[in-house]
Amino acid sequence: VHPALVVNRAALLPPPGGPGDAAEQEVFVEIWPYASYGCTLLIVLPQAPLAGQLLTLLIDYEAGEGPGVCWLSPEQTAGKQKPYMYTQGQAVLNRSFFPCFDTPSVKFTYSATVQVPEGFTAVMSATTWEKQKDNTFVFEMSQPIPSYLIALVVGDIVSADVGPRSRVWAEPCLIEAAKKEYDGVIEEFLVVGERLFGPYVWGRYDILFMPPSFPFGGMENPCLTFVTPCLLAGDRSLVDVIIHEICHSWFGNLVTNATWGEFWLNEGFTMYAQRRISTEVYGLPYTCLEAATGRALLRQHMDATGEDHPLNKLRVVIEPGVNPDDTYNETPYEKGYCFVSYLAHLVGDQSKFDAFLQAYVDRFKFQSITADDTLGFFLEYFPDLKEKGVDSIPGFEFDCWLNTPGWPPYLPDLSPGQQLMRPADELAELWAADSLNMEAIEAVEITGWRTYQLVYFLDQVLQKSPLPEGNVERLSKMYPKISKAQNAELRLRWCQIILKNNLEAEYSKVKDFLHSQGKQKYTLPLYRAMWGGSEATRALAIETFSDTAPQLHVNVQNYVKKILGLGGAE
Repeated sequence: VHPALVVNRAALLPPPGGPGDAAEQEVFVEIWPYASYGCTLLIVLPQAPLAGQLLTLLIDYEAGEGPGVCWLSPEQTAGKQKPYMYTQGQAVLNRSFFPCFDTPSVKFTYSATVQVPEGFTAVMSATTWEKQKDNTFVFEMSQPIPSYLIALVVGDIVSADVGPRSRVWAEPCLIEAAKKEYDGVIEEFLVVGERLFGPYVWGRYDILFMPPSFPFGGMENPCLTFVTPCLLAGDRSLVDVIIHEICHSWFGNLVTNATWGEFWLNEGFTMYAQRRISTEVYGLPYTCLEAATGRALLRQHMDATGEDHPLNKLRVVIEPGVNPDDTYNETPYEKGYCFVSYLAHLVGDQSKFDAFLQAYVDRFKFQSITADDTLGFFLEYFPDLKEKGVDSIPGFEFDCWLNTPGWPPYLPDLSPGQQLMRPADELAELWAADSLNMEAIEAVEITGWRTYQLVYFLDQVLQKSPLPEGNVERLSKMYPKISKAQNAELRLRWCQIILKNNLEAEYSKVKDFLHSQGKQKYTLPLYRAMWGGSEATRALAIETFSDTAPQLHVNVQNYVKKILGLGGAE
């Protein structure tokens, strides 16, 4: 339990089918603090149970103030009319929502009965749900899951079908946009996923578009993925972002890391699976371009921390009392992806490795496993590779991959992406020139470029900024597809270019973007850019934060305060 969770009492209930006069038995409860984010709940039974005996334990508790339960004021929602609450369990926050074995090594089924006020709807990460009288909702998750995947939302939300086994949920003011953006999209990704990785076992795959203050990109709660409304670009240009969350249906939710120290088992395999689906749907060049942006993020992270930082290992030692959330970084995602790609490289045949992934999921479904389980099964599945000793090739030893910090020993070939990167690089060079060659610029047609090609182009422009005087203004007029985009990835980068080039005429776009959403990934880089810039951008930062602070998640508020020197959390 979390220190904010109040346990009132506990009792042992009589066994089902026992004597009718059997009564509850009070049991002794004690709480042992061990860290700022958790306490041990000790329950002493009146007598030792028999081996195999089924016990029913009643725990009366109150929750609501802990970090896993988020209460939003109407100002923090899209509709601005009614309050909203949601839970966020990963990594160890659900102990502030309910008493549990809050570790990914333990899986269980659950049921819940939730009564909410009239005018509100409750939804949970459950395989079945039913609305009963008195605005009471009954949920059941029939498949075993770890504690961090139990999630609840209560708000003014409605739904719309977008596929044979999918619906979107959102506040009423967002539901039409959500339906238009995702109608027919999810099923295509699910079908490809099932072909590659095996059956989708969770029944429904619904998406809940959270209020704008939701600080994360997405959370893969089974049956009901939570996502940022920033994915509603209006032109389906960000729908592929959902592929990552869909892939967690196999890697993470179905086969789960037993400890947070081996988080790469969830995220490295999911990144690999995401890029397999992307390759099937969008082609190899585009997928390689997206993977190149991921590799660049890993490079930035390792440059910032130093390659030898202990968190830059795939097997991280999380000491007792250390919050696993404090170890979060790019390494399990992108270095993990490189290791899974290396395993595929050892096999040397994509269809054989796809078959291995299906067998892997089938072998370990509904289990929590370690890297030793994964790699042991890999060598068992490919005995010829085991015989060759591929686990101990000098410089590429499996032990080295897991336990040595630093840059991945093997990088998958992303050269097919060059056919999309090269024109973007060349165009950025043209815009960075002292004298613009408009004939050459106009000869480059960008109307067919997809999101990650445009992102790559803008990243190159940002690196070359500040551009010679007048160039950014002309770029803005030339490409309204970029400068007036509703795509959040493009808006972020365009705002960064505005700030880096002191383009005061478009400062309003920075303000508008920060008013429209509170996602941490977009909000913090812009405040850092404003605070690290001119007096005018610093004033813009203070003014914008003053206006938007009430609509931000409390954690994001504190991070921004820290950036602006106003105090707040690290």
